[in-house]
Amino acid sequence: ASAPGESVGTAGAGATPSPGGPSAPAAPAPTGPAPILGLETFANVPSHVPSAVTYPQTPPAGGPHSPVWLNCGVYDRAVPNENAVHSLEHGAVWATYDPALAPSEVAVLRAALPGEHVVVSPYPGVGSPIVLTAWNVQLRLESAADPRIPAFTAAYLNGPTAPESGRSCSGGRGAPGKVG
Repeated sequence: ASAPGESVGTAGAGATPSPGGPSAPAAPAPTGPAPILGLETFANVPSHVPSAVTYPQTPPAGGPHSPVWLNCGVYDRAVPNENAVHSLEHGAVWATYDPALAPSEVAVLRAALPGEHVVVSPYPGVGSPIVLTAWNVQLRLESAADPRIPAFTAAYLNGPTAPESGRSCSGGRGAPGKVG
């Protein structure tokens, strides 16, 4: 078992050999959407806390968070982690990007995302040009034109990993720099 917040796997990273060896019959083809190559999964546990949190992922993919969620939308400044994590709990997708990302790439990213239940913000030290995060899942991207963006939002926006999927993404806390 994994510790809370520890990475528990990567989907699409390769096949696992059959327990019966090479002569074992092939498993039936999986049903449902194909795994998203490069997807990281975690085992964060939700709880409300009144103080700052040190998260095991950058950006955070779940865990303890503020009792007040962040209003979804587009921000041109970094947003408080603890409020954004609460939005993830409600089923939001948080698209963070390196502040050095070209404005044209930020525009492409914004256009690639649905208009509701999404937070878009720069994130200093993010470690990749773009990172898509939903509760306990994360996908690092090199470009806003990455074809995995629609698959990620289809699978995880108000999706099965969010503890309170579909709850409000407005009426919470605003943050400086909201532009959309």
